[in-house]
Amino acid sequence: MKALNEIKLAKELIKFPSITPVDAGVMKFLEKKLKKLGFKTKILEFKEKNFKPVKNLYARLGSKNPNFCYAGHLDVVPPGNLKDWTVDPFRPSIKKGHLIGRGANDMKGSIAAFLSAVSFFLSKNKKFNGSISLLITGDEEGDAVNGTKKVVEYLKKKREKINFCLVGEPTNPNKLGEMIKIGRRGSLTGNLKIFGSQGHVAYPQRANNPSTTIVQILKEIKEITFDKGTKNFQPTNLEVTKININNTADNVIPGIAEATFNIRFNNKHSSNSLKKKLNKIFNKITKKNKSKFKINYRVSGEAFLTKPNDTTFMIQNIIKKITKIKPKLSTTGGTSDLRFIKKISPGLEFGLVGKTMHKVDEAVSLKDLKNLTKIYQNILQNYFK
Repeated sequence: MKALNEIKLAKELIKFPSITPVDAGVMKFLEKKLKKLGFKTKILEFKEKNFKPVKNLYARLGSKNPNFCYAGHLDVVPPGNLKDWTVDPFRPSIKKGHLIGRGANDMKGSIAAFLSAVSFFLSKNKKFNGSISLLITGDEEGDAVNGTKKVVEYLKKKREKINFCLVGEPTNPNKLGEMIKIGRRGSLTGNLKIFGSQGHVAYPQRANNPSTTIVQILKEIKEITFDKGTKNFQPTNLEVTKININNTADNVIPGIAEATFNIRFNNKHSSNSLKKKLNKIFNKITKKNKSKFKINYRVSGEAFLTKPNDTTFMIQNIIKKITKIKPKLSTTGGTSDLRFIKKISPGLEFGLVGKTMHKVDEAVSLKDLKNLTKIYQNILQNYFK
């Protein structure tokens, strides 16, 4: 069996304009590649009211345990203004030792590297004691409603056992080998509405200005010191992301003021404990100002930490051997699909350098792509030895 070339495969994957939640045929393409390698595959399309349907893929080679799973996503963010790109984002180009295209490092390059590593491993190991699986979603960059979350629910119902999961997100800030992610902070978004009463600016005593109330609330919640961080997590932070007073007249006191905020929180808190804390403040200030409030919360994920085990340290040592850098075990950055997978399996995240992800001219170093393939090859070889 001839090993797949990671650069050729990455280019093929990038050609599909799979902007969340559009599949554009990329899942079927990957399924064909996996079937040729001997995998049993299933495309899982999930639907939910008010959300667009999403295609996902679960593939497994072998029936024995341990089952080593690779998880990733084939959806990408929109390219933005095409005039700002030096190449067509969906016609990948190689320039100065880099592969340029949307999804090059987030994260079609990583998927190509893993598939190449699997093909190399199988060419050297006709039989091995265990199984290799892939959990690939098309809904990581979007709402994450019909993606990995539902694949995990499906696998739980099927009693599918995963012993360890490697998520191929671009974890390295600047150099390949710098960072492994073993957890992530939680994410809580709040959409706050304050209801006052409209009136003429010359007669403030006849109105109740909701903008006064919302400014007081935002000042108080922004000044909260939630914690000072922990051994594994940076401090919890709250950021105001939108303020909206939909008022077209300069001489009218508005009746409604709105704001949106997001909290990235560590494992000293839960989304529920934060909601209680914030609701007390909203009640206190609106009561004092004789106004009313409505709050809608959305939880993208709770904070989590996957305790390092022998596989974690094995992977860390392999990365150090190939890159000459000992990767830090970190929980920094945004959320990832490991927040869903941790419910059924221990795991970690390691992939490419994320410096250009979501940017114009997203690119991956060809050297990094080759070294990541080597790392994944060595992980498989050591896991099943």
